[in-house]
Amino acid sequence: MKTFKDLEFMPHAMGEGVQSKLSFDNDYGVSVVRTSWSYGGKDGLYELAVLDKNGQLTYDTSVTNDVIGYLSEEEVSNTMEQVQKL
Repeated sequence: MKTFKDLEFMPHAMGEGVQSKLSFDNDYGVSVVRTSWSYGGKDGLYELAVLDKNGQLTYDTSVTNDVIGYLSEEEVSNTMEQVQKL
């Protein structure tokens, strides 16, 4: 299973903060961000979105129907595991 440690963060496209995208073998993936405007970013926490096979946000999985904010590194790993099990 891929975990937080497998994420490679780059500067966020909006010019502030960081973002990492990672695809999984099951055609899903995640986008993980930390910016001043992301949920929890000002507190050093992460926001995660589930991606579909085309790399687009998807809101209709059993993991979540929205983005998930205020996540620690461990919580990001736990959510990544859930997405990999879809």
